[in-house]
Amino acid sequence: MYTLITLSAGLAMTNTMKYKKYVATVELDAEAGLFHGEIINLSDVVTFQGRSIDELRRAFKESVEDYLDACAEFGKEPEKPFTGQFVVRVRPEVHRSAALAAKSENKSLNAWVAEKLEQAACGQQCHEE
Repeated sequence: MYTLITLSAGLAMTNTMKYKKYVATVELDAEAGLFHGEIINLSDVVTFQGRSIDELRRAFKESVEDYLDACAEFGKEPEKPFTGQFVVRVRPEVHRSAALAAKSENKSLNAWVAEKLEQAACGQQCHEE
């Protein structure tokens, strides 16, 4: 499934596309008449391009499939886009304040931080996927 998520106005448009949990940013090069894309949730560099939206979508799908095939060929486990876990380092004062805020809402620190991060990072958008 392909999804165009965001658009920005002007000559330089930036879009995001999703396929099999891989997310790519897409930029329009108006002078060249080309869309250039890059998968952003991998440490490996995977790019693609197309002259139309349909061509771009096909190229994105082919790039993901080529990446997965290359991983299989080389015996490498494909990188999972995101695990949902990461470590955050903060000053002790911030840690203490966050722990107190979580406790005052009857939540674990993890649940409180996850909720605040989700609100700050994507609001309703995270629930729409």
